[in-house]
Amino acid sequence: MVKQFNTTCVVMFTEVCVFATVLVMLMFLCTSPSRAATGNAYCCPYYHPEQEVKRVLTFTKPAITGSDVVQLQGRLNELGYYHGHVDGIYGAATLKGVKKFQRSHGLEPDGVVEELFWQELDEVQFVWVAPNNTPPPTGKVSIVVDTYRRKLTVLSDGEPYKQYPVATGKYETPTPVGNFKVLRKAANWGTGFGTRWLGLTVPWGIYGIHGTNKPYAIGSYASHGCIRMNNHDVEEIFPWIKPGTPVTLIGNQFCYQPSEYRTMRRDTRGSDVMEVQLRMQRLGFYNGPIDGIWGGGMEKAVQQLRKSRGLTNDNSVDSEVYHLLGLK
Repeated sequence: MVKQFNTTCVVMFTEVCVFATVLVMLMFLCTSPSRAATGNAYCCPYYHPEQEVKRVLTFTKPAITGSDVVQLQGRLNELGYYHGHVDGIYGAATLKGVKKFQRSHGLEPDGVVEELFWQELDEVQFVWVAPNNTPPPTGKVSIVVDTYRRKLTVLSDGEPYKQYPVATGKYETPTPVGNFKVLRKAANWGTGFGTRWLGLTVPWGIYGIHGTNKPYAIGSYASHGCIRMNNHDVEEIFPWIKPGTPVTLIGNQFCYQPSEYRTMRRDTRGSDVMEVQLRMQRLGFYNGPIDGIWGGGMEKAVQQLRKSRGLTNDNSVDSEVYHLLGLK
Protein backbone atom coordinates (compact mmCIF):
# COMPACT_ATOMS: atom_id res chain seq x y z
CA MET A 1 0.00 0.00 0.00
CA VAL A 2 1.29 3.44 -0.91
CA LYS A 3 2.04 5.51 2.19
CA GLN A 4 0.25 8.82 2.44
CA PHE A 5 2.20 12.00 3.11
CA ASN A 6 1.67 13.59 6.52
CA THR A 7 -0.79 16.42 5.98
CA THR A 8 1.47 18.85 7.81
CA CYS A 9 4.24 18.20 5.27
CA VAL A 10 2.24 18.72 2.05
CA VAL A 11 2.71 21.98 0.20
CA MET A 12 -0.30 24.25 -0.13
CA PHE A 13 -1.12 25.13 -3.72
CA THR A 14 -3.32 28.04 -4.65
CA GLU A 15 -4.56 26.99 -8.06
CA VAL A 16 -6.85 24.08 -8.85
CA CYS A 17 -4.79 23.14 -11.90
CA VAL A 18 -1.76 22.57 -9.73
CA PHE A 19 -3.66 20.08 -7.60
CA ALA A 20 -4.57 18.10 -10.71
CA THR A 21 -1.01 18.10 -12.00
CA VAL A 22 0.39 17.02 -8.67
CA LEU A 23 -2.08 14.15 -8.25
CA VAL A 24 -1.20 12.78 -11.67
CA MET A 25 2.49 13.14 -10.93
CA LEU A 26 2.21 11.34 -7.57
CA MET A 27 0.45 8.40 -9.22
CA PHE A 28 3.36 8.18 -11.63
CA LEU A 29 5.87 8.36 -8.77
CA CYS A 30 4.28 5.43 -7.00
CA THR A 31 4.14 3.15 -10.02
CA SER A 32 7.26 3.96 -12.06
CA PRO A 33 10.53 2.09 -11.49
CA SER A 34 13.50 4.17 -10.40
CA ARG A 35 16.17 4.90 -12.97
CA ALA A 36 19.89 4.55 -12.36
CA ALA A 37 21.56 7.46 -10.58
CA THR A 38 24.52 9.57 -11.66
CA GLY A 39 25.27 13.35 -11.24
CA ASN A 40 25.82 16.61 -9.11
CA ALA A 41 26.99 20.33 -8.89
CA TYR A 42 26.80 23.21 -6.48
CA CYS A 43 23.85 25.59 -6.58
CA CYS A 44 23.09 29.15 -5.90
CA PRO A 45 20.98 30.32 -2.96
CA TYR A 46 20.76 34.05 -3.57
CA TYR A 47 21.58 36.64 -6.24
CA HIS A 48 24.94 35.28 -7.30
CA PRO A 49 25.68 31.69 -8.35
CA GLU A 50 27.97 30.05 -5.84
CA GLN A 51 30.25 28.08 -8.10
CA GLU A 52 32.31 25.15 -6.98
CA VAL A 53 35.95 25.99 -6.32
CA LYS A 54 38.41 23.20 -7.08
CA ARG A 55 41.94 23.33 -5.73
CA VAL A 56 44.90 22.52 -7.96
CA LEU A 57 46.03 18.93 -7.58
CA THR A 58 49.55 17.74 -8.34
CA PHE A 59 52.17 15.24 -7.20
CA THR A 60 53.86 16.48 -4.01
CA LYS A 61 55.57 15.14 -0.91
CA PRO A 62 53.78 14.70 1.36
CA ALA A 63 50.98 13.72 -1.02
CA ILE A 64 47.82 15.77 -1.47
CA THR A 65 44.79 13.94 -0.08
CA GLY A 66 41.05 14.56 -0.05
CA SER A 67 37.64 13.86 -1.57
CA ASP A 68 38.58 15.70 -4.77
CA VAL A 69 41.42 13.21 -5.28
CA VAL A 70 38.91 10.39 -4.74
CA GLN A 71 36.70 11.93 -7.43
CA LEU A 72 39.67 12.29 -9.77
CA GLN A 73 40.77 8.69 -9.27
CA GLY A 74 37.25 7.34 -9.66
CA ARG A 75 36.57 9.17 -12.89
CA LEU A 76 39.95 8.27 -14.40
CA ASN A 77 39.31 4.67 -13.39
CA GLU A 78 35.94 4.68 -15.17
CA LEU A 79 37.65 5.90 -18.35
CA GLY A 80 40.49 3.38 -18.08
CA TYR A 81 43.34 5.76 -17.27
CA TYR A 82 43.85 4.79 -13.62
CA HIS A 83 44.10 1.29 -12.17
CA GLY A 84 45.22 1.87 -8.59
CA HIS A 85 43.28 2.12 -5.36
CA VAL A 86 40.67 4.85 -5.07
CA ASP A 87 42.11 6.02 -1.76
CA GLY A 88 42.14 9.82 -2.08
CA ILE A 89 45.95 10.01 -2.12
CA TYR A 90 47.63 11.73 -5.07
CA GLY A 91 50.54 9.31 -5.36
CA ALA A 92 52.66 7.94 -8.18
CA ALA A 93 49.87 5.80 -9.64
CA THR A 94 47.50 8.78 -9.76
CA LEU A 95 50.21 10.91 -11.38
CA LYS A 96 50.68 8.24 -14.03
CA GLY A 97 46.95 8.15 -14.77
CA VAL A 98 46.70 11.95 -14.98
CA LYS A 99 49.63 12.18 -17.40
CA LYS A 100 48.21 9.36 -19.52
CA PHE A 101 44.91 11.25 -19.79
CA GLN A 102 46.70 14.51 -20.60
CA ARG A 103 48.76 12.94 -23.38
CA SER A 104 45.65 11.30 -24.86
CA HIS A 105 43.77 14.60 -25.06
CA GLY A 106 46.38 17.08 -26.18
CA LEU A 107 47.16 18.55 -22.76
CA GLU A 108 50.60 19.26 -21.32
CA PRO A 109 51.53 16.01 -19.48
CA ASP A 110 52.66 17.79 -16.33
CA GLY A 111 50.45 15.95 -13.84
CA VAL A 112 48.76 19.18 -12.75
CA VAL A 113 44.98 18.93 -12.35
CA GLU A 114 43.37 22.36 -12.65
CA GLU A 115 40.34 23.94 -14.31
CA LEU A 116 41.30 23.09 -17.92
CA PHE A 117 41.91 19.46 -16.93
CA TRP A 118 38.49 19.15 -15.23
CA GLN A 119 36.77 20.69 -18.26
CA GLU A 120 38.44 18.21 -20.61
CA LEU A 121 37.57 15.35 -18.25
CA ASP A 122 33.95 16.52 -18.18
CA GLU A 123 33.72 16.61 -21.97
CA VAL A 124 35.29 13.19 -22.38
CA GLN A 125 33.15 11.55 -19.71
CA PHE A 126 29.91 13.09 -20.90
CA VAL A 127 30.55 11.77 -24.41
CA TRP A 128 31.56 8.41 -22.95
CA VAL A 129 28.24 8.00 -21.12
CA ALA A 130 25.65 6.47 -23.43
CA PRO A 131 23.02 9.07 -24.39
CA ASN A 132 19.31 8.55 -23.88
CA ASN A 133 17.20 7.91 -26.94
CA THR A 134 13.73 8.93 -25.80
CA PRO A 135 11.71 10.68 -28.52
CA PRO A 136 10.52 14.19 -27.60
CA PRO A 137 7.05 14.54 -26.08
CA THR A 138 4.41 15.65 -28.57
CA GLY A 139 2.20 17.62 -26.17
CA LYS A 140 2.66 20.74 -24.07
CA VAL A 141 5.62 20.16 -21.77
CA SER A 142 5.71 20.94 -18.06
CA ILE A 143 7.90 19.77 -15.18
CA VAL A 144 7.13 18.59 -11.65
CA VAL A 145 9.92 18.07 -9.11
CA ASP A 146 9.16 16.18 -5.90
CA THR A 147 11.77 17.41 -3.42
CA TYR A 148 10.73 14.72 -0.92
CA ARG A 149 11.29 11.76 -3.26
CA ARG A 150 14.02 13.52 -5.29
CA LYS A 151 12.31 12.85 -8.62
CA LEU A 152 11.79 15.06 -11.66
CA THR A 153 8.89 14.21 -13.93
CA VAL A 154 8.41 15.61 -17.42
CA LEU A 155 4.73 15.86 -18.34
CA SER A 156 3.21 16.06 -21.80
CA ASP A 157 -0.23 17.68 -21.89
CA GLY A 158 -0.44 17.11 -18.13
CA GLU A 159 0.33 13.39 -18.35
CA PRO A 160 3.59 11.90 -16.98
CA TYR A 161 6.01 11.27 -19.85
CA LYS A 162 9.35 10.39 -18.27
CA GLN A 163 10.87 10.51 -14.80
CA TYR A 164 14.46 11.15 -13.67
CA PRO A 165 16.34 10.93 -10.36
CA VAL A 166 17.65 14.25 -9.06
CA ALA A 167 19.44 15.79 -6.10
CA THR A 168 17.70 18.63 -4.27
CA GLY A 169 18.67 21.17 -1.63
CA LYS A 170 20.14 20.33 1.73
CA TYR A 171 18.01 21.09 4.78
CA GLU A 172 20.02 24.23 5.51
CA THR A 173 19.72 25.38 1.86
CA PRO A 174 16.34 24.02 0.71
CA THR A 175 15.04 23.92 -2.83
CA PRO A 176 12.33 26.55 -3.42
CA VAL A 177 8.76 25.25 -3.29
CA GLY A 178 6.03 26.63 -5.52
CA ASN A 179 5.05 27.30 -9.12
CA PHE A 180 7.68 28.83 -11.38
CA LYS A 181 8.70 28.90 -15.03
CA VAL A 182 11.87 28.36 -17.01
CA LEU A 183 13.48 31.76 -17.44
CA ARG A 184 16.57 30.99 -19.49
CA LYS A 185 18.52 28.12 -21.03
CA ALA A 186 22.26 27.73 -21.42
CA ALA A 187 24.87 25.14 -22.33
CA ASN A 188 27.96 24.93 -20.10
CA TRP A 189 26.61 27.79 -17.98
CA GLY A 190 29.46 27.72 -15.47
CA THR A 191 31.88 25.58 -13.52
CA GLY A 192 30.07 23.06 -11.37
CA PHE A 193 26.74 23.25 -13.24
CA GLY A 194 27.26 20.41 -15.71
CA THR A 195 26.56 20.66 -19.40
CA ARG A 196 23.11 22.29 -19.34
CA TRP A 197 21.35 24.98 -17.27
CA LEU A 198 17.64 25.74 -17.03
CA GLY A 199 17.21 28.87 -14.91
CA LEU A 200 13.94 29.33 -13.00
CA THR A 201 11.85 32.41 -12.19
CA VAL A 202 12.41 32.21 -8.44
CA PRO A 203 12.12 35.86 -7.35
CA TRP A 204 14.46 35.74 -4.34
CA GLY A 205 17.53 34.18 -5.93
CA ILE A 206 19.16 32.31 -8.80
CA TYR A 207 18.01 28.69 -8.90
CA GLY A 208 17.87 26.22 -11.74
CA ILE A 209 17.79 22.69 -13.04
CA HIS A 210 21.24 21.69 -14.19
CA GLY A 211 23.72 18.90 -14.78
CA THR A 212 26.58 17.69 -12.64
CA ASN A 213 29.88 15.84 -12.57
CA LYS A 214 29.39 13.96 -9.29
CA PRO A 215 27.20 10.92 -9.96
CA TYR A 216 27.03 9.81 -6.33
CA ALA A 217 24.97 12.84 -5.19
CA ILE A 218 21.92 12.12 -7.34
CA GLY A 219 19.01 10.91 -5.23
CA SER A 220 20.12 12.82 -2.13
CA TYR A 221 19.70 16.19 -0.45
CA ALA A 222 22.98 17.70 -1.61
CA SER A 223 22.63 21.07 -3.34
CA HIS A 224 22.42 24.70 -2.30
CA GLY A 225 18.84 24.78 -3.58
CA CYS A 226 19.10 23.91 -7.27
CA ILE A 227 17.89 20.66 -8.83
CA ARG A 228 20.80 18.54 -10.05
CA MET A 229 20.41 15.96 -12.81
CA ASN A 230 22.71 13.50 -14.50
CA ASN A 231 24.28 15.28 -17.45
CA HIS A 232 22.92 12.80 -19.98
CA ASP A 233 19.43 13.28 -18.46
CA VAL A 234 19.46 17.08 -18.53
CA GLU A 235 20.86 16.93 -22.06
CA GLU A 236 17.90 14.76 -23.06
CA ILE A 237 15.22 17.12 -21.73
CA PHE A 238 17.05 20.32 -22.75
CA PRO A 239 15.62 20.44 -26.32
CA TRP A 240 12.11 19.76 -24.97
CA ILE A 241 12.12 22.70 -22.57
CA LYS A 242 11.44 26.24 -23.76
CA PRO A 243 11.54 29.53 -21.82
CA GLY A 244 8.16 29.83 -20.15
CA THR A 245 7.79 26.09 -19.48
CA PRO A 246 5.88 25.65 -16.18
CA VAL A 247 7.87 24.09 -13.32
CA THR A 248 6.13 22.97 -10.12
CA LEU A 249 8.37 22.22 -7.15
CA ILE A 250 6.60 20.09 -4.52
CA GLY A 251 7.69 20.08 -0.91
CA ASN A 252 6.97 21.67 2.44
CA GLN A 253 8.23 25.19 2.90
CA PHE A 254 8.10 24.97 6.69
CA CYS A 255 9.40 21.51 7.66
CA TYR A 256 12.02 21.47 4.92
CA GLN A 257 14.57 23.85 6.46
CA PRO A 258 17.06 23.80 9.35
CA SER A 259 14.63 25.19 11.92
CA GLU A 260 10.98 24.22 11.52
CA TYR A 261 8.78 27.31 11.47
CA ARG A 262 11.70 29.68 11.74
CA THR A 263 11.06 33.12 13.18
CA MET A 264 10.88 35.54 10.25
CA ARG A 265 12.02 39.14 10.26
CA ARG A 266 12.95 41.86 7.75
CA ASP A 267 14.98 40.65 4.72
CA THR A 268 14.02 36.98 5.20
CA ARG A 269 13.57 35.16 1.89
CA GLY A 270 12.14 31.83 0.85
CA SER A 271 9.13 29.71 -0.01
CA ASP A 272 7.82 29.97 3.56
CA VAL A 273 7.84 33.78 3.28
CA MET A 274 5.79 33.48 0.08
CA GLU A 275 3.18 31.37 1.84
CA VAL A 276 2.96 33.83 4.75
CA GLN A 277 2.50 36.67 2.25
CA LEU A 278 -0.32 34.77 0.60
CA ARG A 279 -2.08 34.10 3.92
CA MET A 280 -1.79 37.73 5.02
CA GLN A 281 -3.11 38.87 1.65
CA ARG A 282 -6.21 36.70 2.10
CA LEU A 283 -6.78 38.30 5.51
CA GLY A 284 -6.50 41.79 3.99
CA PHE A 285 -3.27 42.86 5.70
CA TYR A 286 -0.85 42.58 2.78
CA ASN A 287 -1.23 43.93 -0.75
CA GLY A 288 2.34 43.63 -2.03
CA PRO A 289 3.88 41.08 -4.41
CA ILE A 290 3.82 37.39 -3.52
CA ASP A 291 7.54 37.01 -4.13
CA GLY A 292 9.05 35.37 -1.04
CA ILE A 293 10.98 38.52 -0.12
CA TRP A 294 10.29 40.32 3.15
CA GLY A 295 10.40 44.01 2.33
CA GLY A 296 8.87 47.19 3.73
CA GLY A 297 5.32 46.32 2.73
CA MET A 298 5.42 43.01 4.51
CA GLU A 299 7.04 44.62 7.54
CA LYS A 300 4.09 46.97 7.91
CA ALA A 301 1.55 44.20 7.28
CA VAL A 302 3.05 41.97 9.98
CA GLN A 303 2.97 44.81 12.52
CA GLN A 304 -0.66 45.56 11.69
CA LEU A 305 -1.63 41.90 11.97
CA ARG A 306 0.03 41.54 15.34
CA LYS A 307 -1.58 44.73 16.66
CA SER A 308 -5.06 43.71 15.45
CA ARG A 309 -4.79 40.38 17.29
CA GLY A 310 -3.44 41.83 20.52
CA LEU A 311 0.06 40.41 20.18
CA THR A 312 3.20 42.13 21.46
CA ASN A 313 4.48 45.11 19.46
CA ASP A 314 6.99 43.27 17.30
CA ASN A 315 7.85 42.89 13.62
CA SER A 316 8.33 39.11 13.59
CA VAL A 317 6.41 36.16 12.26
CA ASP A 318 6.74 33.78 15.20
CA SER A 319 4.80 30.82 16.56
CA GLU A 320 1.79 32.98 17.50
CA VAL A 321 1.55 34.49 14.02
CA TYR A 322 1.90 31.09 12.35
CA HIS A 323 -1.02 29.94 14.50
CA LEU A 324 -3.11 32.99 13.50
CA LEU A 325 -2.42 32.26 9.83
CA GLY A 326 -3.50 28.64 10.20
CA LEU A 327 -0.02 27.29 9.49
CA LYS A 328 0.49 25.50 12.82
